[in-house]
Amino acid sequence: MHAWFLIRWLHLLAMAFFVGGQMMLAAVVVPVARRSGDREGLRAIARRFGQGTLLALGVLVVTGTALAFHLYLWSNPTFHVKLALVLIVCALLVWHIRRPELHALEATVFLLSLAIVWIGLYLANGYY
Repeated sequence: MHAWFLIRWLHLLAMAFFVGGQMMLAAVVVPVARRSGDREGLRAIARRFGQGTLLALGVLVVTGTALAFHLYLWSNPTFHVKLALVLIVCALLVWHIRRPELHALEATVFLLSLAIVWIGLYLANGYY
């Protein structure tokens, strides 16, 4: 197996965990937990997802950096937009950890994450 295939696979797997987990929380877990009044269960789920998110973000940074070098993306303006959005998402996640009651942060992180995925597909398909 080619090493770059494995690196891209790891990048996509981490992205799927991060974005897919957000979708699952927003669409299924949070509505059910709120309806049932299980705030402690919701907090435990959020903490566990947060731990997985840290791992996923670490994998995304390492594999994304490797792919950017391999694909010569560092001077690409579209890639710069993606990097800026990644930094904004990271800052919003830190803010969300400190102020979990600000639910608008969750929605903003999710929407920006979708934009990051869109730009990643755009770059991966050579539309730059």
